[in-house]
Amino acid sequence: MAVIVVASLIPAKWQLRTGLPWQAEHALAYFGSTALFCLAWPRRWLVAFCLVLASGLLEVMQGLSPGRVPDLSSALIGAVSAIAAATVIELWGQLRDPPPLARAP
Repeated sequence: MAVIVVASLIPAKWQLRTGLPWQAEHALAYFGSTALFCLAWPRRWLVAFCLVLASGLLEVMQGLSPGRVPDLSSALIGAVSAIAAATVIELWGQLRDPPPLARAP
């Protein structure tokens, strides 16, 4: 998460780029971070909610950094990626450990 914060708030001319479109970088960063946090902490939807909030807050804070401007689409990409990661981890957890079958009386 610290990498996302630093990458979001440093001046634009200091940024290192992967060569991928910025949308893909955002999606991978938020999806990967959320997935790792969800694997480490069982409250997956709380993790996703926190990353959704962080996505919006970091975009707003970019207005304070030289050469950066807040961008709604960036916040939305981060939010959707966080929710998608939590959903994937939740489904994976349910498939891995299915609930016991209810017995008929």
